[in-house]
Amino acid sequence: MTQHQSEHAVGIVAGFSGFAVSDLDAARTFYAETLGLEVTAGEMGMLRIALPGGATVIVYPKPDFAPATYTILNFAVTDLDATVDELTERGVEFLRYDGFDQNDKGIAAGGGQGPDIAWFTDPSGNILSVLTNP
Repeated sequence: MTQHQSEHAVGIVAGFSGFAVSDLDAARTFYAETLGLEVTAGEMGMLRIALPGGATVIVYPKPDFAPATYTILNFAVTDLDATVDELTERGVEFLRYDGFDQNDKGIAAGGGQGPDIAWFTDPSGNILSVLTNP
């Protein structure tokens, strides 16, 4: 254990994120087939999504589900235009937000203040994004 770890260690050995959906089957299809991510069945009826880079996200059903009003998951990509084109071909519709200068594809330019980004939703209405690799 390094000096930094011993000063702050409370027994945490790993971490992961999670979010709810209204329809687990629709989520499985969307994340696996539309986005091309590795999706496996997890414990207690949950899904596990393996993200590029090694992180894992769990997805669970929630009967009284309401989608978040903020971005819950961001995907860094190397070619944002090509990714938006491919996802559009796969049926993804990109969101438009007031106050953002978005092009005809729905991409908002970061203008040196942040990454170029485009937002969309999963079948449950959770907000996701694709953005230039920060």
